[in-house]
Amino acid sequence: MSTERGFRYIDREKSWLAFNARVLQEAADESVPLLERLRFIGIFSNNLDEFFRVRFAAIRRLNLSGISGEKILGGISAPQLIKDITEIVIKQQTESLKILNVIERELVKHNIIIINENEVLSQHENYIKDFFIQKISPELVTIILNDLAEFPLLKDASGYLAVKLVMKAESKSKMLGLLKKAKSETRYAVIEIPKTTNRIVELPQIEGKQYLMMLDDLIRYNLSSIFNIFDYESISAHMIKITRDAQLDIDSDMSKSMLEKIAISVKDRRIGEPVRFVYDEHIEKDTLKFFLSKMGIDASDGVIPGGRYHNRRDYMNFPNLGRFDLLYPPRMPLPVEGLSLDGSLLNKIAQKDYLINAPFQSFSYLIKFLREAALDPRVTAIKITLYRLAKNSQIISSLINAAKNGKKVTVQIELQARFDEASNISYAEQMQQEGIELIFGIKGLKVHSKICLIDRIEEGKLKRYGFISTGNFNETTARIYTDLTLFTSHQQILKDVAKIFDFFDVNYRIHRYKHLIVSPHYTRSRFSKLIDREINNAIMGRPAYINLKMNSISDYPFIDKLYEASNAGVKIKLQVRGICSLIPGVKGMSENIEAVSIVDYFLEHTRSYIFCNNNNPEVFISSADFMTRNLDGRVEVTCPIYDDEIKKQIIDTFNIGWKGNVKARYHSEKFENKYRIREDGEPVYRAQHETYNYYRDRLDFCEIPPQEKKQ
Repeated sequence: MSTERGFRYIDREKSWLAFNARVLQEAADESVPLLERLRFIGIFSNNLDEFFRVRFAAIRRLNLSGISGEKILGGISAPQLIKDITEIVIKQQTESLKILNVIERELVKHNIIIINENEVLSQHENYIKDFFIQKISPELVTIILNDLAEFPLLKDASGYLAVKLVMKAESKSKMLGLLKKAKSETRYAVIEIPKTTNRIVELPQIEGKQYLMMLDDLIRYNLSSIFNIFDYESISAHMIKITRDAQLDIDSDMSKSMLEKIAISVKDRRIGEPVRFVYDEHIEKDTLKFFLSKMGIDASDGVIPGGRYHNRRDYMNFPNLGRFDLLYPPRMPLPVEGLSLDGSLLNKIAQKDYLINAPFQSFSYLIKFLREAALDPRVTAIKITLYRLAKNSQIISSLINAAKNGKKVTVQIELQARFDEASNISYAEQMQQEGIELIFGIKGLKVHSKICLIDRIEEGKLKRYGFISTGNFNETTARIYTDLTLFTSHQQILKDVAKIFDFFDVNYRIHRYKHLIVSPHYTRSRFSKLIDREINNAIMGRPAYINLKMNSISDYPFIDKLYEASNAGVKIKLQVRGICSLIPGVKGMSENIEAVSIVDYFLEHTRSYIFCNNNNPEVFISSADFMTRNLDGRVEVTCPIYDDEIKKQIIDTFNIGWKGNVKARYHSEKFENKYRIREDGEPVYRAQHETYNYYRDRLDFCEIPPQEKKQ
């Protein structure tokens, strides 16, 4: 927390780690199905990797620059924050290992047994050896390290086994022709764990029991086969993992295209400075010392002891083993009331706006919208912004299909979407080959908006259709990320959308927008005015409230503005999944503010903003969080909702989330992550379940997927 600012804000990084602790709570929760708990262990590990590659790396750079960073970091120095983070992470890692051990013991009760190399049954020996020879051995990269002039580059997306071989002293004496016993020689090697095979290997069942083995242990079991040319007396292998700074250094060479610059920068990222080194705490001291010394790693790089296995993000893909009794029941995405995937979407949207709330409702409407536009003879042009895309994107194939049908397709693709750069470069090259016009963003600004615009000629006149969303156009993440998408033919809103694409083309011209709120030019001022209106209404004794749902809030001026509103008597409800630098419930500062975080089987990604406006609510959906980067450093779009029925949906679903008393935790300055406690007699209310039921209950019985119909 900021001491310089009088404990008005919570440290962003610690708040982020508190969010990851909430993910870990899900892994520990006995009410969560066992295999889902393993998935949360994977999410926790993946989140931590990303934290070190981005957030910790930035603090480390600040620390190395010799700047204390207190003003930038909100009152805490970079060295102290590094120390605090390391302590928190070590504690969380220890907790995650305890939880994992509990889960594995519970799996045994369900006849699912994870074995290591010392627990192999005789019935599995031949299978494991054959599996290694046929599938693993050809993929292994094994490097003997002692005699290398330069230590090999270890990649931060990979796991490694650090191998120690103690050679037989007798063999060395014979080689040297000595009568006296020679001192044992130690050799070190590193094995990269291949990614071509699932990390969790399924072994043949025995008497109804399912056996699994980590790929790391399968390799350990076959160490004698790998190092059979060495005459050693002992061999050991312990896992290590390196995390590197993920910052992109963009070349300023004007002769290179943006595509080339990003491609080079992504390639160079693999040699970024180490920011974290995680090791098996049972590794021998001399082995650890050898690797740290050779890699030039010191304590400021986040040296963290861990368990036997790292890269536990692979648990996100833990095999289901056909054990659907240990998974959440699947829920089919629902259709949207009055909107059929069989008929023309454009004709329906011409009559009224529609809202899609994925994954409760089907993301397929977006694909259908683009595919229909690709074939419609009256459609002349499609424009869209793309940030993160699925591995085999149906969005891209739809756009290529449109280009092949003679439509003018313009795509603004963000090449600097963190960790998706390589994928976006590949898609950009693919689209270029198909004649799609590409826009690669604006210098100094990421394009994070989620917008699409279609031009259609109707009765000789231009009519526009489009959609505006809170999340990425990614059919994979749409299964697990909650997001809102508005389909509209509101011509004035879409005229504003067209201006945004004009801004991409000629970005020295700042447009005025009549309906949309657009970063970096207007979001801060417009939202400040909306908050001011609530303050004035509260002072005048009128109804005044603000209900905000977002991923993160960390912009200090906005937090101060909400504190001001709280002191004026405005009731403020915040649903903030991740970082919350605002401290709620402090008398004289934020006593009228409550803040909760919902972490459940879907990832809460929706951004919706509701302002009372004297009981005539103004409702918005947005791509922007209340973070400085979203307000001032990106192109973001916030869209007003004018349709009364859609307004009601957004207000209703916010209220459903607010009533949640199962997976909702309170934000606080002490990071306790306390669950919202049910009052005496209050029924269990699980927000994501109830949101699904809300949309299901809006449908006619015949529209509901068969497996979701009420019994």
